[in-house]
Amino acid sequence: MKYIILLGDGMSDEPLAELDGKTPLEVAQIPHMDRLARAGELGLAATVPQGFHPGSDVANLSVFGYDPAECYSGRSPLEAASMGVELGPNDVAFRLNFVWLEAHYGKLYMGDFSAGHITTEEATELISTLQQYLGGEEFNFYPGVSYRHLMVWKNGRDQLTFTPPHDITSYSVEDHLPQGDGADELLNLTNSAQMLLVNHPVNQQRIERGDVPANSIWLWGHGRKPQMQTYQERFGLSGSVISAVDLIKGIGVNAGLQVINVPGATGYIDTNYRGKGEAAVAALQDGDFVYVHVEAPDEAAHGGLLQEKIQAIEDFDREVVGTVLANLDTIGDCRIIVCPDHPTPVARRTHTSDPVPFLLFDSSSPRQNDVSGYSEAEAKRSGRLVAGHQLMSLLLDR
Repeated sequence: MKYIILLGDGMSDEPLAELDGKTPLEVAQIPHMDRLARAGELGLAATVPQGFHPGSDVANLSVFGYDPAECYSGRSPLEAASMGVELGPNDVAFRLNFVWLEAHYGKLYMGDFSAGHITTEEATELISTLQQYLGGEEFNFYPGVSYRHLMVWKNGRDQLTFTPPHDITSYSVEDHLPQGDGADELLNLTNSAQMLLVNHPVNQQRIERGDVPANSIWLWGHGRKPQMQTYQERFGLSGSVISAVDLIKGIGVNAGLQVINVPGATGYIDTNYRGKGEAAVAALQDGDFVYVHVEAPDEAAHGGLLQEKIQAIEDFDREVVGTVLANLDTIGDCRIIVCPDHPTPVARRTHTSDPVPFLLFDSSSPRQNDVSGYSEAEAKRSGRLVAGHQLMSLLLDR
């Protein structure tokens, strides 16, 4: 038996007036997920335990089968693992976003949490400058992908609170600055970074092209190195993870899974969906398990882009889910879970903690259900609610 999780990040949503009271998932053309829903089981999964922020880190840990209450130590330590950065016991890792802060009437506002989806090549130049002038004994900077990067504070402090930048788009940042022990040091670091970035050649070129500049860093998602069992220890499985996002790759590294990098996987709506589906099929020839993560629906929702979110869901269904289903003869008997990690409502442009719809399909014993398809409403109608970290037990039928 093979085990598959296909995850559309932020795919779940809320009813929208412009969709006649339906959600993007309900109006999207998703014949493959609908087919699996009618031949499988539906339910809701609470992927964000009470008291936790509804981040992709917490939610994906849950779907991977880990209880965040037992092993979660922060987002950035997981990303550090993906980037090959070894954390010492007293090191604190931070997600570093390049952002565009916009000035209005003497205040700074979060104009764009991704600095206009700055390219990896441009961002790498900026990180190199930060490391050259600000890095060394205490702080060190590591390049990631697009706007997502890493800063490590040697012997740093972690009793701090932060606001994710995608939660405050168009809001003044002054009420959302770091708080707690060590906040002053990080604010000084941010101010120093702003001075280096404002006239950087990369930003001057971006402005000349009409793009927004990456004129600041934003630190958040901090934590120390987590303690996690591998999948072999926890479930007796070998397997792979497929994603364009360092966070998901980092969970895979800590879980002892093989990280598969798919050419053209970007984390955006232009990602190589079919390549991810094909890589999943290939990975199952040798491994027991594969986790396929697609970021595009979440990115569209953060931007408030309804039609892009619907398109991303449809592309996920056609090119990822459809590719896997087209190769069931090659894969053999398998059990599949399809779900989001958390909702990302387009109207809110941020994550929520609401339970997400999941479907479970067993190719060896398909069912015949009277559901209309895969949606939030049909999952709620099932009356079934499970903790997110129990999804793996359902998948393994244990």
